[in-house]
Formats: sequence, structure tokens, C-alpha cells
Amino acid sequence: MTGTLGGALEARGIPAGEGRLTSEAVGEIETEGKVLVIRRIHVTYHLKIEPGQREVAERVHAFHADFCPVYRSIHCSIEMTSELHFETE
Repeated sequence: MTGTLGGALEARGIPAGEGRLTSEAVGEIETEGKVLVIRRIHVTYHLKIEPGQREVAERVHAFHADFCPVYRSIHCSIEMTSELHFETE
């Protein structure tokens, strides 16, 4: 998902490389019978932006998952959420 978000940001003139976009994911696992099953994944993105880029970045974040192969492959069986935090340069 991070690569998809980064590519969409770059396409709109917001640099995402060189450590400007980072992410961390947390999964929640439950037991179903005697099997561990991933139920939820939450991704927190951290983006370093220049003044005036926040609105575009928020708009990209709102739709990026729909274009992500990983999200599209597993979102029907695993609840996936994300949030975007900003650091202004």
C-alpha cells in the first residue's frame, strides 16, 4: 500500500522517496478454532510535506487503497484501515 500511495503522490508532484514517506502496519490476530487468523490491519503513514501540499496528499490518501493490488486482494477477508500523519518541512 505504501508504494501505491507513494506513486500517486509522486504523480501529483509530492515527493515520496528518500524517506519522505514511511509507514508502519499493525495486525490484529484472532484464534479461529485452533488457527491464528489475521482479522484487521491498520497502516499509519508518515509524510514529510512542503507547505500547501496537505490537501492534495489527503485527497490521494482517500482513494489510493482502491488502486493497490495488495488491498484489492485481501480487503474482503481482512479489514484494512489507514491514517496519514504529516510533518511539515
